[in-house]
Amino acid sequence: MDLGLKDRVYIVTGASRGLGNASARALVADGAKVVITGRDEKTVADAAAELGANAVGVSVDNAEPSGAERLIAAARAHFGRFDGVLISVGGPPPGFAADNSDEQWQSAFDSVFLGAVRMARTAAAALGEGGVIGFVLSGSVHEPIPGLTISNGLRPGLAGFAKSLADELGPQGIRVVGLLPARIDTDRVRELDALSGDADAARASNESRIPLRRYGTPEEFGRTAAFLLSPAASYLTGVMLPVDGGARHGF
Repeated sequence: MDLGLKDRVYIVTGASRGLGNASARALVADGAKVVITGRDEKTVADAAAELGANAVGVSVDNAEPSGAERLIAAARAHFGRFDGVLISVGGPPPGFAADNSDEQWQSAFDSVFLGAVRMARTAAAALGEGGVIGFVLSGSVHEPIPGLTISNGLRPGLAGFAKSLADELGPQGIRVVGLLPARIDTDRVRELDALSGDADAARASNESRIPLRRYGTPEEFGRTAAFLLSPAASYLTGVMLPVDGGARHGF
């Protein structure tokens, strides 16, 4: 199946590692060109080099007010167009309600929430018909994840914003989609398993509750993201798609 990604140009934030990187890899593998971002200049440059000639890295902090405009300008300068964005932000620090400080909440709000809103708003003004805005959110949109109190507070709000944006941008032919990863085998998830004191036991317990009986791979997530961002998904908007091996049983 041809996803229609050839020569389309996407921005993928937080793509020097993890799910953002996996998504950028999948997009490039299907013919797209990407501008990837990360906070560390060397790390993001190395990640872009691994992706090849159809990728360029830009060091940007999602909390930076001018970052979104810089990224869109980079996409047009390097590749001549801008077709969409996947907003992926590294997770805020783990912790329970009593553990996280006001400073941690404020920093996470500026990066995870307000930075994502700003990126989406700026992208919406720059996109035309056929454009797409994607959000990497979390299964915590539907059910809180123990030990991730800040994320549990912010991700559902972003999902609500994404759905509102889908309604507003639909008449312009711009789609808005969200992905809700659960247990994908990344450094972040391994860190969460380790919080229990026995990472192997935690993983076995989590896998026993997943119908597919295993964690997902970053590559599986990346391919799902590439499809949702592609013209092949042209009649999907406002959806929050769980990427969780069937762990969510509700509608």
